[in-house]
Amino acid sequence: MDMIHVRMVSPAPLTEAAVALLAADPSVLNLVVQPGIARKPDGDALACDVLTGGANDVLRGLRGLRLDEVGSIVIEPVDMAFSGRAARAGAERLGALSRAPVWEAVEARIRAEGTYAPSFYLYLVVAGLIGAVGIVTNSQILIVAAMVVGPEYGAIVSVALGIDRHSGPRIRKGLTALTVGFALAVVATFLFGLLIRGFGLESRAFGLGVRPVSHLIDTPDFFSVAVATLAGIVGIVSLTEARTSALLGVFISVTTIPAAADLSVSAAFGSWSEARGSFIQLLINVAVLIVVGTLALKGQRAVWCRVGRRRVRAAG
Repeated sequence: MDMIHVRMVSPAPLTEAAVALLAADPSVLNLVVQPGIARKPDGDALACDVLTGGANDVLRGLRGLRLDEVGSIVIEPVDMAFSGRAARAGAERLGALSRAPVWEAVEARIRAEGTYAPSFYLYLVVAGLIGAVGIVTNSQILIVAAMVVGPEYGAIVSVALGIDRHSGPRIRKGLTALTVGFALAVVATFLFGLLIRGFGLESRAFGLGVRPVSHLIDTPDFFSVAVATLAGIVGIVSLTEARTSALLGVFISVTTIPAAADLSVSAAFGSWSEARGSFIQLLINVAVLIVVGTLALKGQRAVWCRVGRRRVRAAG
């Protein structure tokens, strides 16, 4: 039984309409109204539990009352609940819709990932440096570590959300963060690569041209597009369902940080064809992830809207 807990502060003139909306919806349970006790903002305190499958309609109605603008709405997950009434309501009214994602929460998670503090750029630079060590030592483990450290997927998904929601500022902000972040990572890793070359710190195999890790990164092909496409789909689905374990697999599948690191190291060692291949690999991965992320968001919305319409027709 999936549900969320919603806490609200409502100005007194809106409370009657908000309570009527909540009380009339079968997905709403455990409604509590406490007049006049809220401060900052001042108003009436409301709280309820909402079955996940009906949460989108409830939240849409509350926002239609402008409760999020003149009051406040806070959403919290419910990890465990014991309620026979809730179970019956979920089974009878919602059916398959009971598993629908709460889009307000999904977008909030994506927006949170699309904030670019100085640490965002620091993580990109550090991930690039770890990737560089992995390349010059032919260590696949370090390449995986660089993928996990890199925060770029949050910016990529934020751009996808901006395209889906037609938000120009979000798109520009995300693309700027990606451009600046990768530029900083490339420059720092290039200088690190020059240091490695100058002191002869690269592995013997790398110095002799045996570079299996680098070759895998700087030769984009059909499989590069296929893996980025699949990772983009899984990434959006895991975000909508809040499955962090699957999201970790996405980080490890995407060849963005490794491509930036290989671009820098190849340039530092004068391997210009490999640098060009890595640059193409980087562009392919970022572009595919943005396109697939946008389509996956739109596709999931369409699928769940269709499920909702079918449920409404069945309820007749």
